[in-house]
Amino acid sequence: MGVEIREFIENIRLWRGLADEQLDAIVEIAIAGTYAKNQLIFSEGEPGTGFFAVKSGRVKLFKVSAEGKEQILHLFGPGEHFAEVPAFDGECFPASAIALEVTELLFFPRTAFLNLLEEYPSIGINMLALFARHLRRFAQLIEDLSLKEVPGRLAAYLLYLYGDSQVVSGAVVELDMTKAQLAAFLGTIPETLSRVFAKLSQEGLMVIDGSRITLLDVRRLRMLAGGKRG
Repeated sequence: MGVEIREFIENIRLWRGLADEQLDAIVEIAIAGTYAKNQLIFSEGEPGTGFFAVKSGRVKLFKVSAEGKEQILHLFGPGEHFAEVPAFDGECFPASAIALEVTELLFFPRTAFLNLLEEYPSIGINMLALFARHLRRFAQLIEDLSLKEVPGRLAAYLLYLYGDSQVVSGAVVELDMTKAQLAAFLGTIPETLSRVFAKLSQEGLMVIDGSRITLLDVRRLRMLAGGKRG
């Protein structure tokens, strides 16, 4: 499959630190594919035949309600992976996935990967540790979307982009989705999100320049994300 694919796989967090023999075995079962912008990768309810890693481009994972309302669950970029759960439990895909731009993916077929885990159990141990961390983040996302008002959800999302930075004033974050997509991700509508952005800007918490957001008061954003004002 080539040196480039090998280097990409060994640098995915899912398999970082594995022995060369194990990495080579993973490379052997990987299937490369390219998806056009807005091309559907899989639909909710389809058989979960395997999982994916993003080599380039971006993927949107989403659900659509009976009324036609879209809820974005996550956006995946280079080096990230998705749809692992149905690859393990054999159930259907619980959501749909679409390419947001021309996207290169590696597909890992379920049967071949399970055979690989039988031969190399340490691969599975690596994955379980990472899944546990993802589960914690997903639990926090559920809390943010269900228990907080829209300003708190937005603050939590911006702090997620802020990461581990120690800058308390003037830190710049870049939105990784359009504001319409962000509204769907936060469980609101674009008009409401625009009003919240404007209000937080007027209150001196941030400066907005397109997709670039300068965080002027990280302390107050943390309070807002925690459900407090001050």
